[in-house]
Amino acid sequence: MSQAWGDIHARIHTNLRQRLLLPSTARILIAVSGGQDSACLLKLLVDLKPHWAWRLEVIHCNHRWRDDANDNAEFVQALSHRFDLPCHVRVTEQPLTSENQARAWRYTVFGKLARELGCTHVVTGHTATDQAETLLLHLFRGTGLGGLGGMAWSRSLGGAYPDIQLVRPLLDLTRPETAQFCQEQGLDIWLDSTNANLNLRRNRLRLEIMPQLRDYFNPQADRVLAQTATLCQAEQDYLDQETQKHYTTIVNEAIPGLAVNPLQTLHPALQRRLIRAFLQNIFQITPQFDHVEVISNLIFAPKNSQSSPLPKGIVAWVDPPWIKFPDLG
Repeated sequence: MSQAWGDIHARIHTNLRQRLLLPSTARILIAVSGGQDSACLLKLLVDLKPHWAWRLEVIHCNHRWRDDANDNAEFVQALSHRFDLPCHVRVTEQPLTSENQARAWRYTVFGKLARELGCTHVVTGHTATDQAETLLLHLFRGTGLGGLGGMAWSRSLGGAYPDIQLVRPLLDLTRPETAQFCQEQGLDIWLDSTNANLNLRRNRLRLEIMPQLRDYFNPQADRVLAQTATLCQAEQDYLDQETQKHYTTIVNEAIPGLAVNPLQTLHPALQRRLIRAFLQNIFQITPQFDHVEVISNLIFAPKNSQSSPLPKGIVAWVDPPWIKFPDLG
């Protein structure tokens, strides 16, 4: 039997209020795939709507990846109409060959439709489990603190839509919790056959690795990893501010080079971040750990010391008071 209000309602209501995620009277575009997370999100926002006076609209993106994609869209339309909400279906015109390409298309669709409808916020059903999986995927790939920060509760949609906020209200819920919520509320959910494809890394992580982490290491593994991502995000933001504060003192873009003396006074964490920012800004490369380390090794090196080659054949050398780089302009 459907429950009108429960613990999950209260948790989301509190998070929305404390984090200032979705203001009262906002016009909100809800991204709904039809799966358990987005169905949970839809029902929660419908139930909370009387307390916030929101205006709600639904968007469903059809990637044309599956034979049942049109049936999926009709399912979402029926679910939306059950709650008397307008549902907008968008179908890709061009074949999408990767998840990254699909995500970029979806966010463009979100921004365009939100602007057409006058929506100030787009909400998605990402959960603590998604956050945990993202952290692990980045960790396995090799990443710094930034990659461990995971997804933000709220951020600008960016691109051509900087005035529209992308909000993830369910980052405090795990997938087992959204599944239980859907069952308790009597919500039908769409079972996406591609979610069982173990050739996709996230699916293997979700279906095989995460259950083992819960069984053998911590029943709350999803939440603990998601909390770690939140802590990393806050520390990332702080270090970004510190990096920006020192950037103009350390970096000379005209030479181009890094000022050795002030660089030597900084903590190694800031040294690495400044080197990384310099390489990204000046040479448009995404440096790997080894690239940053070979430049770090020059900070206290004698005159004429050189780095091993970096991407694009870049070699740095010590010419006090600078670590100099070739001018590729």
